Amino acid sequence: MTTADSAPGSDFIRKIIVEDLKTNKFGGRVHTRFPPEPNGYLHIGHAKSICLNFGIAEEFGGLCNLRFDDTNPTKEEEEYVESIQEDVHWLGFDWGDRLFYASDYFDQLYEWAVQLIKDGKAYVDSLSAEEIREYRGTLTEPGKNSPYRDRSVEENLDLFERMRAGEFEEGAHVLRAKIDMASPNLNMRDPVMYRILHATHHRTGDQWCIYPTYDWAHGQCDSIEGITHSICTLEFEDHRPLYDWFLDQLGIHHPQQIEFARLNLSYTVLSKRKLLELVEGGYVTGWDDPRMPTLSGLRRRGYPPQAIRNFCERIGVAKTNSIIDISLLEHCVREDLNQRAPRVMAVLRPLKVVIDNYPEDQVEELEAVNNPEDPDMGTRKVPFSRVLYVERDDFREDPPKKWFRLAPGREVRLKHAYYVTCVDVVKDEQTGEVLELHCTYDPETRGGWSEDGRKVRGTLHWVSASHALDAEVRLYDRLFLKANPDEVDEEGADFKANLNPNSLETLTGCKVEPSLADAVPGDRFQFLRLGYFCVDPDSTDGRLVFNRTVPLRDSWAKIEKTLKGR
Repeated sequence: MTTADSAPGSDFIRKIIVEDLKTNKFGGRVHTRFPPEPNGYLHIGHAKSICLNFGIAEEFGGLCNLRFDDTNPTKEEEEYVESIQEDVHWLGFDWGDRLFYASDYFDQLYEWAVQLIKDGKAYVDSLSAEEIREYRGTLTEPGKNSPYRDRSVEENLDLFERMRAGEFEEGAHVLRAKIDMASPNLNMRDPVMYRILHATHHRTGDQWCIYPTYDWAHGQCDSIEGITHSICTLEFEDHRPLYDWFLDQLGIHHPQQIEFARLNLSYTVLSKRKLLELVEGGYVTGWDDPRMPTLSGLRRRGYPPQAIRNFCERIGVAKTNSIIDISLLEHCVREDLNQRAPRVMAVLRPLKVVIDNYPEDQVEELEAVNNPEDPDMGTRKVPFSRVLYVERDDFREDPPKKWFRLAPGREVRLKHAYYVTCVDVVKDEQTGEVLELHCTYDPETRGGWSEDGRKVRGTLHWVSASHALDAEVRLYDRLFLKANPDEVDEEGADFKANLNPNSLETLTGCKVEPSLADAVPGDRFQFLRLGYFCVDPDSTDGRLVFNRTVPLRDSWAKIEKTLKGR
């Protein structure tokens, strides 16, 4: 697992832009774009591209467009368009009045295709898709010219116009650029520019039945919008000569394409196809399932947008692919929530505790700090009474060595409250299950401190039984068991063989302190000693549902501490 150490402003892309500004390459302008396909929900990998493109524009006083690459109507939906806009805004970026679609330029793209046909640089090919693949050649063998490559300009113009008019079935013809079938770069071997698709487009309806390919549309859309730096992921490096060729042949504004390494995250898949497979196969509850790496899933799980931006900044921008340890992302989330999240008390697996020497009808309002990291967040009142709930895991009838929690005869501190000592255990006579504990308290330890100076090693969280709110808590774990989900042990298996069967545990009958009565979906808290949690949209009046965002344990923080100590 690796991370990049490049500080903001020092990575190779920003250095290129600084040099371009010095030489006045684009008239002193910096104009980027984020060009997602509306065929799925954005994921954490897209967040890196969003932060890079919008961040660079912001740093250099430039502009960044949001442009939907909507050139394949068979996979695109308005639902995806809306979700993408919501995600970009959630991350804290805004495109102003610069929301565009590739479909805005369909007429111009068509006219430019006609221009290339007239210049003898594009032709209509009638080979089947399989035949085109066969004629294309391999990495070690050159391709062969299509028998239709030498059609006349007049025939090509006629066929292309009839393709647009809808005269032909899908697959009957394509429009290809005429470049070099012997090129060592397969992308330059007469790439397809248009294909026939009799499909209704989410914006243009049935106006078109031919649609441009990504390679044909992308550079020309960049040019139309005046983009200066077209920042793409590394898999488009081999496409750059084609990007340049189209722009040069047309003689139009020529942005500079720059490639960077995409984000690969351990224990995660970031392929839209695979994510769609998980959704459609019912392996998750939807695109916003909190186990998904989609931005909507991370948002529902409780990840703060600033934590994701910090993560993208910390991993930096590299030229070579690597895998980032997911624990670094989780560390960024904890780091952010530690500063912002109020502390509250919740008991996930309740065990009843009766304080025998506490007055039956008495209720005290004890003061609790909301966040010790931020004094401005103030304090709150927490009710304390004779009957409480503590975590079942905080009691052992026969404790091991170095057990500092509750056990017969043991004294512990209740957070913000008193010292209590376990004096009796009530169990089910048939099963032996512990039903409740009886304790005594020391009234001289109010606030959780002893005036006589005696110390206890254990501090437990708790809630007052008569004041606690019922809640459902969903404990999420990593969706996959292996750091690389694509590594499978059985022949014929795929990434789904590595799904974690215990990635979700749902707890009902949990108890939370009454201060959470007004919590709304999206609110984030630290449950003392348990982790960070977020209110789920499934919550309704009288029903609180919480998602565990991350546990308190932070393996990345330990790694950093070790590295700093060397």
